[in-house]
Amino acid sequence: MEPSLADIAVELYAAPPADFVSGRNAHAARAADPAVAAQIRALKKPSTAAWVVNVFAQERAEQLSEALQLAEELREAQADLDAKALSQLGRDRRALTSRLAAGAVELAQAGGARVTSSTRDAVELTITAAFFDPAAAAAVASGRLIRELEPSGDFADIADSLVGGGQPSTPKTTTTPPDEVKARRERRDAERALREADTAHERAVREAASADRALRGASLRVEELDRRERDLQAELAAVRSDAKRAHVDVQRAESEQHGLATRVRETENELRTAQKALDDLARR
Repeated sequence: MEPSLADIAVELYAAPPADFVSGRNAHAARAADPAVAAQIRALKKPSTAAWVVNVFAQERAEQLSEALQLAEELREAQADLDAKALSQLGRDRRALTSRLAAGAVELAQAGGARVTSSTRDAVELTITAAFFDPAAAAAVASGRLIRELEPSGDFADIADSLVGGGQPSTPKTTTTPPDEVKARRERRDAERALREADTAHERAVREAASADRALRGASLRVEELDRRERDLQAELAAVRSDAKRAHVDVQRAESEQHGLATRVRETENELRTAQKALDDLARR
């Protein structure tokens, strides 16, 4: 039985890039079906970064599968995470991507390949794209990648052009039982509800403490104003008493003033009378 086009592509895309053209021609020459031979000859040579990823995808398939499974679960959980958790998630994802890229480069170098720093960066970007996009994940996991990928790309409609030998299949990942998925989601919902309740409780405690301080302040203010009111009422009573006595004193002084004014007029008359008598005596 002749190997399928995908099987041939898997073999070619993991072989050393220098042997790609000769290997492709040899497979095309052995193909019994002219149409298959044409398809083999149409396979594009992978870039160096894509070849490094292909080697890793075939030699470390289980490790890559676990990483892609984790990435899928993280994508599902991402919507339920707060800013702090998302920040930690981003750091964890970058650390995992860096480890996978380093492993892929080491594997290629162990086979005698020379990998430049720019190629290593392209490998890391390609694995990062697989973490963010399911179609990119399928292309990377196929081991038939033609070119490196960018994390910002949209690969849903061009997945078949990213690989040689036909449309890539969904990566083989460990299937999580539906009940376990439901349990995880319920746990995330419960944890989120707990965080929200805890935050609401802390806010309520702070607001209650603030209200208690405000109440104590208002009570002290009321006590101070009540004391001042009593003092002012006592002072007002004293002032009213003093005013009453002052009115009596005024009336007494007015009466005395009136009597003295009358006495002054009488003495003035007496003075004029005595003066006149003295004047009369002097004229005699």
